[in-house]
Amino acid sequence: MADPSSYRPKPGEIPDTPGVYRFRDEHRRVIYVGKAKSLRQRLANYFQDLAGMHPRTRTMVTTAASVEWTVVSTEVEALQLEYSWIKEYDPRFNVKYRDDKSYPYLAVTMNEEYPRVQVMRGHKKKGVRYFGPYGHAWAIRDTVDLLLRVFPVRTCSAGVFKNAARTGRPCLLGYIGKCSAPCVDRVSAEEHRELADEFCDFMAGRTNTYIRPLEKQMAEAAEEMEYERAARLRDDIEALKKAMEKNAVVLADATDADLIAVAEDELEAAVQIFHVRGGRVRGQRGWVTDKVEEITTGALVEHALQQLYGEETGDAVPKEVLVPALPDPVEPVQEWLTGRRGSIVSLRVPQRGDKKALMETVQRNAQQALVLHKTKRASDLTTRSRALEEIADALDLDSAPLRIECYDISHLQGDDVVASMVVFEDGLARKSEYRRFQIKGFAGQDDVRSMHEVITRRFRRYLAEKEKTGEWTDGENAETPEIDSNGEIVGTGLTEDDGRPRKFAYPPQLVVVDGGAPQVAAARRALDELGIDDIAVCGLAKRLEEVWLPGDDDPVVLPRTSEGLYLLQRVRDEAHRFAITYQRSKRAKRFRSSPLDDVPGLGDTRKQALLKHFGSLKKLRSATIDQICEVPGIGRKTAETIAAALAQAAPAAPAVNTATGEIMEEEPGTEPGTMGSSGEPVTMGAPDERRGQET
Repeated sequence: MADPSSYRPKPGEIPDTPGVYRFRDEHRRVIYVGKAKSLRQRLANYFQDLAGMHPRTRTMVTTAASVEWTVVSTEVEALQLEYSWIKEYDPRFNVKYRDDKSYPYLAVTMNEEYPRVQVMRGHKKKGVRYFGPYGHAWAIRDTVDLLLRVFPVRTCSAGVFKNAARTGRPCLLGYIGKCSAPCVDRVSAEEHRELADEFCDFMAGRTNTYIRPLEKQMAEAAEEMEYERAARLRDDIEALKKAMEKNAVVLADATDADLIAVAEDELEAAVQIFHVRGGRVRGQRGWVTDKVEEITTGALVEHALQQLYGEETGDAVPKEVLVPALPDPVEPVQEWLTGRRGSIVSLRVPQRGDKKALMETVQRNAQQALVLHKTKRASDLTTRSRALEEIADALDLDSAPLRIECYDISHLQGDDVVASMVVFEDGLARKSEYRRFQIKGFAGQDDVRSMHEVITRRFRRYLAEKEKTGEWTDGENAETPEIDSNGEIVGTGLTEDDGRPRKFAYPPQLVVVDGGAPQVAAARRALDELGIDDIAVCGLAKRLEEVWLPGDDDPVVLPRTSEGLYLLQRVRDEAHRFAITYQRSKRAKRFRSSPLDDVPGLGDTRKQALLKHFGSLKKLRSATIDQICEVPGIGRKTAETIAAALAQAAPAAPAVNTATGEIMEEEPGTEPGTMGSSGEPVTMGAPDERRGQET
């Protein structure tokens, strides 16, 4: 590991001008490329105190052995040179988007004497017109099959074309009218090229140019009683309309635009792009990348723009590009896009209307792509095994932690303090083992004390379950396990009588807590107090993704590419999700509480019947016992219990809208004084169904 001060340039050597810089390692390989408006100011950021750097930046500068730079005239030139060098050197510490699949395009080879319509993947070729990309190749073939009725362009390969020309017989498509058969001179090269141009015009969005003339010809043929010709034209029109329906109208003003959305977490980011032409979504693609450097959403967008338009010119760059965040600064990027297109390109964040609504759709697709990528990555057995081995090596464990438990504390400003316990076995979530805890030992906000209480309660239960199995008793008093016909232990083992595992019978090999050194110390102290010394403990601090071990002053920093770090992060995020879901459900239930909840034997159905009959809790409180008995399903004894419960519960103050100071009228099913966060009275209802088991 190199010391950055060993290769730091002298301050006077670095020019205060725009430029592009390269960090190289000891083998002279380029490991990072960056651009700057001022090289002097930017490079100075890499030679500060290592302790204050982001972990990924710190790893890069300690891996590097030298830095060099190239001065350019403008920021636009710096942007272009940065893109070229990233493509040339493929530096390991730069963000590089990778396709999650090779997207197919509908291509028309206008560079050939007889243009051909086909599906193409990979790099674009000069002289070929491309439409898409499409999600699946079959979607292209369906569209082409419909359009060949009206635009019978050649689709055969060069070998088939030459063989037909040699034999004088066209292929099957030529016989059924889905190819104009230029191979046997049914049409000339000029006529075939004109068909190809019309095909391209229709795919580019100029649809009415062809549908309206066909409708006119169909009407004329019907008037002249040429019904067969009219029927063929009718079928052609239906085919064109069906092809158009495959791309729904999303923007009414026939906009040409690309919409780019980004979904990200601490380690990875997914980008989704919708290509809108003529107001219709003509193509979609997506990329996924590792966040190998400290980077903002605007910088991710800038890298996506470079990859998307770095080799495009003309109409391939649309007039409008909509993004979730603008690069900083935005002017050089916008000027660069304008240069690629040859006319002004608008780069902006949509604020309202149809474009903002469509951007939300693209954002949902990006989020789903990131989740799908993580799911595929987590489901791979080899990857999971490597992740567990990396965790064992990093934490100096004797063996891979096949069972990992993670704990997280959640609260809202000290109220409704709860905790979650999630379980991963063999690198996969075991949701049936999830548990939830209410913090009972104290009131208020204290994450460290809460963590100590939760760990203590969980492992005290583990010790109690362990004692039930007879593992702690002497040989004479030990309970003899019952053996079934298959030779398996039943009754007194780690399972209940019905065969289900006991709630806390299985110990983990690793306990992970959401937090840093204080939370880790609290968890370790709880285990020590219970006499448990064979379970490892670590913490994952969310801010810098550092792994903390008990008693260590410095954290363990796992490599960015570590599958072990990815697994720990996924375990921590799942614990956080489970905890905050429980905390929100408790808060919602507290807001919906009612005096009727304290009436024994009164379920949700009869509560609703009471409120429906009387109209409100206030009227129910003033009703007599005989009036309550009139409600179907309510007997006299229950009515007396209801009346007594309502009499003991003093009515709250009237509900007040905090925004206006107005006293709100009571609504049916509403407890006076129970107000939601929006200032509206909160309606009573059944408690939420809660996932997991509460302990």
